This record gives sequence, structure tokens and C-alpha cells, in this order.
Amino acid sequence: MALQHTSFVLAVPDAGATAKWWVDVMGFARVLEPEGWVFVQRDECLIRLGSCPDAIPPRDLGDHQYFGYVEVDAIDLFHRDISERGADILFPPTTQPWDMREMGVRTPDGHRVMFAQNVSRPG
Repeated sequence: MALQHTSFVLAVPDAGATAKWWVDVMGFARVLEPEGWVFVQRDECLIRLGSCPDAIPPRDLGDHQYFGYVEVDAIDLFHRDISERGADILFPPTTQPWDMREMGVRTPDGHRVMFAQNVSRPG
């Protein structure tokens, strides 16, 4: 099981604390820590976490949209892996009419990220 190439930036209150969650729960590794930032990576997915302590927390914005969409080559294995680590799963892997098997995850800061597998592709 591997995450496919994706890269995005998340503004968070405390990049160090959020990075710990990405490492402990989502199975990422810290790869770079410039001042005010922590970059975490799993397979080909890189997330840049920027400390923005004065920003409105995502959980308080009331926005219902997902921020990131990460393709995974084995969504059910990924779901099991992060569920066992305590991830906040918004909904389990569900096959959609658009040939994607999707699940939603909420970070401790309130960001919502979609993970999905294309079920029309072989392999």
C-alpha cells in the first residue's frame, strides 16, 4: 500500500504538535523542519505544516469542504492502518459512482482530508 504523489500546505496553530499526529496516527515521517514549519511525508505524499497561531482554527470556520485529496493504491489497508492508530475517520472507504473508493479523515486541527483509490484502474 502506498500513497500516490500529492503535496499541499496546511496552516495549523502549532506545526510541531500537528506533525506529531501525522507521524503517530497517519504513519508519516518528519522530513524537514525550517523555522515555523514541519514537513511530513509518507511515500510520495508531502504535507507542509506551517505554524499560524493567530489564524482561525479550521474546525471553527464551519466550512464543509475537504482540503486535500490524496490517492492511495490500497484504501482498505490504509483505512485499517490509520484506524488502528486512532484516526478520526469521518466515513469509511465507500465506492462512489465516479469509480473512486473514498474515505474522509479529520485532523486534530479540524482539516478534513479525503483519501481515495481509483477502482477502475487495474492493480
